[in-house]
Amino acid sequence: MDRMAAMETYISVVEAGSFSAAAKRLKLGQPAVSKSIAQLEERLGVRLLLRSTRGLTPTDAGQRFYEHARRAIEETELAEQVARDSSTGLSGILRVSAAVTFARLHILPVLKTFMNRHPNLQLDIVLDDRTIDLLEKGIDVSLRMGSLDDSAMTARRIAQSRRLVVGTPAYFAEHGIPHTPADLSQHQAVVYSLRGGGETWAFSQDGKAVAVVVSGRVSVSAAEGMRTAVLADMGLAVASEWMFSPELANGTVQSVLTDWELPVIDLWAVFPAGRMVSAKARAFVEFVEEVLGTPSGDARP
Repeated sequence: MDRMAAMETYISVVEAGSFSAAAKRLKLGQPAVSKSIAQLEERLGVRLLLRSTRGLTPTDAGQRFYEHARRAIEETELAEQVARDSSTGLSGILRVSAAVTFARLHILPVLKTFMNRHPNLQLDIVLDDRTIDLLEKGIDVSLRMGSLDDSAMTARRIAQSRRLVVGTPAYFAEHGIPHTPADLSQHQAVVYSLRGGGETWAFSQDGKAVAVVVSGRVSVSAAEGMRTAVLADMGLAVASEWMFSPELANGTVQSVLTDWELPVIDLWAVFPAGRMVSAKARAFVEFVEEVLGTPSGDARP
């Protein structure tokens, strides 16, 4: 029995829910699929599937076997792709996830350069400010900001950015410029409600730490919303320098309290746990480091 072929057949049966559907997917006859599963169960000495009028359901042993078998198939395919890439250059599909605003400002405008270097590579860019399941979505590498909650993830810090208190000249002309963190209580804050945001802003100066609770009439759950609110003169915000880099450069947005420091924000390249990092993903991460002009930092797990 070809073990790899038997695992592929079993995976198709579980995912399709029946022998006939799996046979159609595999372009095989249904008897051949049934025989392959029977031989697999006989060799393993366990029942993998429960048969009923509603279809096929994996047993507990069958579910565990399915999970490990699918992982083994994925690793085999990845190993083959790595071997091909080493001789023919990068090819296939690279799935990348990133926060919407960061990608719009710093990745998408320069992506053509990366594509020109690797003409046989296709890119699938998943834009989402939320943390998504990399394995479930089939992501090869994710660009994430801030602290990483899951210590089991394979990740590499590739850049850092300052956090700044920012607002428009029109807002400061109307409400005045804060000179100390305490002055922020007199201002309208645009609050970012996702992870890393909130109403408490922590400052430090010469070893002295100060935490300020801000308030405002606008709270947003996406960075694009925070940008829009700030640029519409609705308040000031704490944001990474990356988020307002074009406006900071042309004066549309100004930073204040620059003699105080806020915690820096890290940019991480995060890879699916338990899988070998592909050459495509490594090349993309190196390109992002090149674009941001920052050498790589910490690595983990």
